[in-house]
Amino acid sequence: MTSPSDHKATIIDGKAIAQTIRSEIASEVRLLSEKYGKVPGLAVVIVGNRKDSQSYVNMKRKSCAELGIQSFDIDLPEDVAEDELISKVHELNANRDVHGILVQLPLPKHVNEERVLGEISLEKDVDGFHPLNIGKLAMKGRQPLFLPCTPKGCIELLHRSGISIKGKNAVVVGRSNIVGLPVSPLLLKEDATVTIVHSRTKEPEKIVREADIIIAAAGQAMMIKGSWIKPGAAVIDVGTNAVDDPTRKSGYRLVGDVDFQEACKVAGWITPVPGGVGPMTVAMLLKNTLDGAKRVIEK
Repeated sequence: MTSPSDHKATIIDGKAIAQTIRSEIASEVRLLSEKYGKVPGLAVVIVGNRKDSQSYVNMKRKSCAELGIQSFDIDLPEDVAEDELISKVHELNANRDVHGILVQLPLPKHVNEERVLGEISLEKDVDGFHPLNIGKLAMKGRQPLFLPCTPKGCIELLHRSGISIKGKNAVVVGRSNIVGLPVSPLLLKEDATVTIVHSRTKEPEKIVREADIIIAAAGQAMMIKGSWIKPGAAVIDVGTNAVDDPTRKSGYRLVGDVDFQEACKVAGWITPVPGGVGPMTVAMLLKNTLDGAKRVIEK
């Protein structure tokens, strides 16, 4: 018999799962191209030159090229006027070869993010952040045109790892517009019982310990300890936090919101950071772009 200390959680390989999804997308793109002579188009808009945003954007553009999706690159200066950015969005709304529009966040301080996102055509909102898409996501019996990429990726990881969600206790840690808030109604649609834990929650540890499924998206390095986790729970760690590490060339390493070493000894399944949710977010963006294109091209 193995003692509990020998327990090792099953690592959910987000990279491998994302790769499978990408090859599914690539073959669908080929079919569209052969049958209709058209391919999906994704416009990626970036304002300014934040290092992290630029590396995300380059990754998204490179992925498009690999899958045969046409990429429209819109690079705007840091001091671009809000109205100019919006007229750029309108131009892309009108462009029939563009099936998805993504505005890389965060935008510079002088730009009203909400206003810009609200101007993206509903049919091209591949980030899934348009208030109408989020509104439909929050309602029973309504389906948004697009689901936000990271939450969609979290659910996909559970599905493809054979983890059932129905009737389970799911605890979401964090309430950001990008992950925590939208992943909650998604879990509800999958028939989970959902609790959201946030910075004002009393005794978060007690609540997290009841969870069969934990979605950690608080943006706090290694906040969730092994002792917080119910044995056998599925842990999806969305956090990407840089912590100082003098042994690394970069001087830092990335860790999640969950203490991975500790969690591995208790959890049933866990996603690593990096290599868990990250690759899935990009895969879901490409899937949304494909779906948007199919709606237009196959009509």
